[in-house]
Amino acid sequence: GEVVDACVALLENPELTVGDLLQYMPGPDFPTAGLIHGVQGIVSAYKTGRGRIYVRARTHTEPLDQRGGREAIVITELPYQVNKARLIEKIAELVREKRLEGISELRDESDKDGMRVVIELRRGELSDVVLNNLYKQTPLQSVFGINMVGLVDGQPRLLTLKELLEVFLRHRREVITRRTLFELRKARERAHVLEGQMVALANIDAVIALIKASASPADAKQGLIAEVWEPGAVTQMLERAGAESTRPEGVGEDTGLVEGGYRLSETQAQAILDLRLHRLTALEQDKILKEFSEIIDKIQELQEILSNPDKLQAVIREELLEIRERYADDRRTELVEAYTDLTIEDLIPEEDVVVTLSHGGYAKARPVAAYQAQRRGGRGRAAARVKDEDFIDQLFIANSHDTLLCFSSRGKVYWLKVYQVPQAGPGSRGRPIVNLLPLADDERINAVLPVKEYAEDRYVVFATSRGTVKKTPLTAFSRPRANGIIAVELRDDDRLIGAEITDGAQDIMLFARSGKAIRFAESDVRPMGRTAAGVRGLRLSGGDDEVIALTIPREPMLLIATENGYGKRTAL
Repeated sequence: GEVVDACVALLENPELTVGDLLQYMPGPDFPTAGLIHGVQGIVSAYKTGRGRIYVRARTHTEPLDQRGGREAIVITELPYQVNKARLIEKIAELVREKRLEGISELRDESDKDGMRVVIELRRGELSDVVLNNLYKQTPLQSVFGINMVGLVDGQPRLLTLKELLEVFLRHRREVITRRTLFELRKARERAHVLEGQMVALANIDAVIALIKASASPADAKQGLIAEVWEPGAVTQMLERAGAESTRPEGVGEDTGLVEGGYRLSETQAQAILDLRLHRLTALEQDKILKEFSEIIDKIQELQEILSNPDKLQAVIREELLEIRERYADDRRTELVEAYTDLTIEDLIPEEDVVVTLSHGGYAKARPVAAYQAQRRGGRGRAAARVKDEDFIDQLFIANSHDTLLCFSSRGKVYWLKVYQVPQAGPGSRGRPIVNLLPLADDERINAVLPVKEYAEDRYVVFATSRGTVKKTPLTAFSRPRANGIIAVELRDDDRLIGAEITDGAQDIMLFARSGKAIRFAESDVRPMGRTAAGVRGLRLSGGDDEVIALTIPREPMLLIATENGYGKRTAL
């Protein structure tokens, strides 16, 4: 029924998208029922032609004793093409090999009323845990790949759901058109014969006299063809349908209604000679007239189907609805919105947190809600406790599900989820970053960038202590590695001092220890791959001079402060 509904909807509105068609045809429906977990695979398959769906057995739990200490998992539906006997053998094998724990008994209680496989659990075992292991190790969960490749005009093509239905509807148009042409040819042939019989009945006395006077059937046939006959009621019938509507292919235009009467064709003459005498009764004559009238109506209807696209579409729709009426039944396979294999991220609520990283390498996070708004003149609230000579080097707000790109002094990048940064109170220094990332002894994190998504139009701009600048697409860092990867190639005497995310259209400023600064357009730096070394951004004054800061100015004024407390504000 769902496929028919989708076809009818697309027939009536060809502008429908795959998303619209999903409202009518939400997913596959298997004869053995079961549950499809996660609609993303369905959406992917319908939109691209390829996808994967996870089909699970339908199960429920039942208590085995009144105290509720023991449970049983009952299987009532299986994924498509999963054999029940082999499934039971597989579960028993896993239990014997001690690869599946917690099962005390397994039996098949299926009968004529339906499937029922009972898995009894040991006391204290959690049914969810056992069931997840069954999904992982047995066909109780099966993966079906969808690959919608079809032959279109003799060529294999990968089709979306909409394209698939369009090809099917086009095929239906071709089939109905060919069928209509065939039926029209047969109807014209029959109408042509009936037309000749009606002419003969209108001139019955003359026809009988001609036949009696003929020496042979061949002479009688030629005599019928040569004569011009009174058309009788045929004239009125043909005026309604058109003189050409009943003329079969191959019958010359010198037959039928002509000036002065009606001329019979060879086919009509033979049919008159084959006419039995009982057909000459008044009752039989009425039957011939009625059949001729009905076949004229049918010819007109068939001609309209061929000449009117709306009529052809109505026939397709009517036949589809007839199929639905005769064969459709209720959906058997249930669709479950989300795939239930949860990651740790799915168990952690999304919230904004304040992340701090000290110069000494201590990291911590605290919910934004822990910081209350204060009036002007308020003393504020401690964000972190630091030791002497240590200070907060980086502070930013990020979502708990964001990813932190941690760039080290050696030019490497490490990945860390915000929720992996330990949350601590205001009196805590946090945890050493070396306990969270696999840093080398002389390696420190010099830049941390929170990322929600790896947008195609975003870049990471790097600066090193020797004045090198590099710009790399953000997407180059979208595949995390446990031990980090190279973000920028550095010389032995160089180190990474900063990194910023940009949109590719900002200005870049570098500041040297000697007090020099340079400002240039980001567009002057072409994007490079991860392993590239970069280009010179600032020429240093001497051996002791080095770049100490990178900034992407977004305000019209720049404030510079020295370690001795002097400050200077400069208009950009």
